[in-house]
Amino acid sequence: MNVSPRTVYHKLGLLEQVNAATSALYRELAQEILADSKVSLVWRQAIADRLNQANRCLGLKTVGENDSY
Repeated sequence: MNVSPRTVYHKLGLLEQVNAATSALYRELAQEILADSKVSLVWRQAIADRLNQANRCLGLKTVGENDSY
């Protein structure tokens, strides 16, 4: 799928508002952008940062306060 880095960056900001299947699709698009050396380093870094932040939030939401992983 050929989606612009700007679109992927924006979609990663919506992960909390979409269902699990859509979230997985957005994450997959982000991985494709990160693997594409033709995409500027600035965009790849911004997308990596946003994806990392989303993954941390997901981890905190998935693992309760009294749980550990």
